[in-house]
Amino acid sequence: MSLDFATLSQLRRSHPGWRLLVADHAPLVVSFLQQAFIKPNVRVMAQTELESRLEDLLFQLREREGDKLFPRSAREYLDDWAQHDKGWLRKFYPPASDEAHFDLTPATEKAIAWLESLTQREFVGTESRLLTIFELLRQMISGTEADPDTRIRELQTQRDEIDREIERVQAGDFKLLDDTALRDRFQQVSSTARELLSDFREVEQNFRQLDLQVREQIATWEGRKGELLSRIFGERDAISDSDQGRSFRAFWDFLMSPASQDELTELLEKVFELEAVSSFEKDKRLKRIHYDWLDAGEHTQRTVARLSQQLRRYLDDQAYLENKRIMQMLDGISARAMAVREQIPTGDFFSIEMPSADIQLPMERPLHNLPLKPVLDTEIEVADSSEISTDALYNQINIDKQRLKAQIRQCLQTQQQVSLTEVIEQHPLQYGLAELVAYLSIAGSDRHALFDDSHQDRIRWQDEDGLWRQAQLPRIIFIRP
Repeated sequence: MSLDFATLSQLRRSHPGWRLLVADHAPLVVSFLQQAFIKPNVRVMAQTELESRLEDLLFQLREREGDKLFPRSAREYLDDWAQHDKGWLRKFYPPASDEAHFDLTPATEKAIAWLESLTQREFVGTESRLLTIFELLRQMISGTEADPDTRIRELQTQRDEIDREIERVQAGDFKLLDDTALRDRFQQVSSTARELLSDFREVEQNFRQLDLQVREQIATWEGRKGELLSRIFGERDAISDSDQGRSFRAFWDFLMSPASQDELTELLEKVFELEAVSSFEKDKRLKRIHYDWLDAGEHTQRTVARLSQQLRRYLDDQAYLENKRIMQMLDGISARAMAVREQIPTGDFFSIEMPSADIQLPMERPLHNLPLKPVLDTEIEVADSSEISTDALYNQINIDKQRLKAQIRQCLQTQQQVSLTEVIEQHPLQYGLAELVAYLSIAGSDRHALFDDSHQDRIRWQDEDGLWRQAQLPRIIFIRP
C-alpha cells in the first residue's frame, strides 16, 4: 500500500493504532494493556478481573502522581477504550455468559509492538534474516517447479552437497557457530515467535470481518429462498477456503502433531542450554512459546468454528415459510441497523417500565394473623458502675481481599494453576485465621477455582503470641482464566 498523503490522512482519522499513539493518556493505556494482555499472552479477560487490575494501577499512579491525573473509575476507562471512536479494546459477551469480556484489538497490538521497537536493543542481528530470505526464495522456486528433470537435478545437487558435508565432518573439518551467530539466530527466533502470537488476533479479526460481510448480505437479501441458500453455502465455504483459512488450517495441523510438539520442546530446551544463549538477555516465556501458540490457536479455532456454526443456522430454519413475515421484519431491522451502525445514537436508546411482569396470585397472599399485644417491662435495672473496656471495638482486623487477589494473580503469572497452600507458602498469613477465611471467600466466588475434597491440605501459621496454629481443609486450586 502506498503511503501517499490521502492514505495517511485517512489512517490518521480512522485507524485505532494512530489514535492510541496521539491519545492524552497513551502511557496509561499502553502500559496497562501490555501488562494485562500481551506479556502474559491473555486472549480474553472478564470485566471484573480487568477492572480490578486497572483499579490497582490507578491507585498506584494516583498515590505517586496525584488524584487529579486520572479522575475516572476503571470501568469508565475500559468502556471508553472500547468505544467505536477509540477501538483499542473489543467488548463482547461470550455464549452462555451474562458478564462482559474484553479482548485486545489487532490495531492496538500493532501500536504496542511498534512502541516496543523504539526501545534500544542490546543486539541487532542481520545474518539470520538474510539466510531466512534465501531459504524462503529457494522454497518458492522449488515448490513451483513442474519439470521432473529439473527437480531431480536439484535434489541430486543437494545430495552431492550433503555427501561432501559428511566427508568433511568425518575428516574433522567442520565449522561451529560462534556466539555472535547464535545470538543473531536466537533473536530472530524470538522476534518471529512473538510476531506469530500477534498475528493470531489479526487472523481472528479477519474471520469476524468476513462473517460480518456475509451477515450483511443475508440481512439485505430480497430474492428467493433457494438463491439465498445457494449463496449461504458459497459464503460459508469462503471462510474455510480463503487464504486466511487455508494458511491457519495448515499451521494448526502442523502444531497439533505430537511429533512436532515434542521436537519443538526438545529444540527449545537444547537452545536454552547453550552458553551463548544463557548469557544473552532473553524472555523466559520463549521457552514455552509453543504452549502460548496452542492457547492462542485454540481460541482462534473456536472463533472460526463458532462463525461457521452461526452461518449454518441459517440453513437449519425449518419454519421459514411459516415465519416469513417475522423473518422479513427482522431482516428489515437488521438492514436498517447496518445502515446506521456508524451513527451511534446518544442518550437512552430504549427503556421499559419494569424488567419483568409483577404477578401476584390470590393464593400467595398470607392469612390474617391477629397482632399480639406486647407486654412491656417498665423496670430498668441499674448497671454496674465499673468502666467497661472498649479496646475490643478498636482492635478489629480488616482483611484486604484485593491484596489477596493480587497475590493469587502473581502466582498464576508463571504457571497455569496454583493451590492455596502454594500461595500461602509464597505469601505467609499475616492475620491468621481471618486471612485464611478471606481466601476461602475468594475461592468460593471465583468460577475458575476448584475444591478437591479427595485431598486434604494442612495450613500452618503463627499467631500474635508466637504459638503455631494449623487448619486442615480440602485442597483449593486457583486456575488462570
